[in-house]
Amino acid sequence: MKNKNDFRQFRRKILLRTLAVTAAAAATVYLTYTVLLRGRFANGMVALFQSIPGMDYDAALRLYERTFRSHMDAILLLSLLLVFAGLFYVYLHWLTRYFEDISRGMDALLQDVPGEISLPPELFPIERKLNLAKRTIDRQKSGMLLAEQKKNDLVMYLAHDLKTPLASSISYLNLLRDEKQLSEELRERYLSIALSKAERLEDLINEFLEIARYSLSTITLQCSEINLKRLLEQLVYELQPVLDQKRLTCRLTAGDDILLNCDAGRMQRVFDNLLRNAVNYSCDGTEITIEAEGGEDSVKLRFSNRGGTIPREKLERIFEQFYRLDTGRGSGGAGLGLAIAKQIVTLHKGTVTAESGDGLTVFTVTLPISQ
Repeated sequence: MKNKNDFRQFRRKILLRTLAVTAAAAATVYLTYTVLLRGRFANGMVALFQSIPGMDYDAALRLYERTFRSHMDAILLLSLLLVFAGLFYVYLHWLTRYFEDISRGMDALLQDVPGEISLPPELFPIERKLNLAKRTIDRQKSGMLLAEQKKNDLVMYLAHDLKTPLASSISYLNLLRDEKQLSEELRERYLSIALSKAERLEDLINEFLEIARYSLSTITLQCSEINLKRLLEQLVYELQPVLDQKRLTCRLTAGDDILLNCDAGRMQRVFDNLLRNAVNYSCDGTEITIEAEGGEDSVKLRFSNRGGTIPREKLERIFEQFYRLDTGRGSGGAGLGLAIAKQIVTLHKGTVTAESGDGLTVFTVTLPISQ
């Protein structure tokens, strides 16, 4: 409403200026007519002609009438045109000043001049729109810079994380090729290490590719009803060799009747990421707990592990892409697992949060029972 009122005031101001120019032109014609007919101008011209030698008052009056009164229409028209041209120039200069102000505002927008764009009060609606466009462009520019930075981070992480297992695989394969007298036991050991490094390399490549797939704007859920406890039991069973390596135990507490309508494949990815994260950051010989509690409208799951307390500043960034708690850990991923998990949970209209204190870290996932 304020925007419309501002434009109405601006149009009213232009209308008043136009009426003023018209009135000034009319007044000029009237004054010219009265002055030439019976004003002091006529008397002055007659007196001037009388100063010519041999010309009396009657002769001077007749000369004045032949010179001015007989050409009254032409004089009035000329005076009107001159006055109107002068007034129109002033009026046009006043009007084009606004376009010049708008042009300067557009230049400031295009040249990315810092600060707010300022225009005359009459052009406040245009000023507001220009500043809105400027803020939008600034936000888009910041978003592009952030995207560019993330792309650079992706390249950096990719080069760093892929280099180590690749170099190890090449080294052990070179040993197998060059050392002809290796024992079967040592050969088997080198092959096992090279294979594990190659599998690590594959995991990293898959993890980097996954982040491009899990985009909220492109994924379509394929939902079906699943038994939550059965899905979690399968994950724990498949992860048992990894648990055994760190002497970890996993305790699952969930009701047999908890049914969840979700995309089973993608939700399995969420739980797998959270469970593997708990394994990576658990102290050896501790217990990981998974608790699932069903309600009328939602299901709440808690993944808990014992390890170092995560500082608050790191906890706030734990779901960011490419963010890793401990960049020095060789077993750490590329910092995408939790980001992927959060995207999938959000796509299911759920939430995932993290808490950490006294060496206990808890990830809580809340999901609606039906999609």
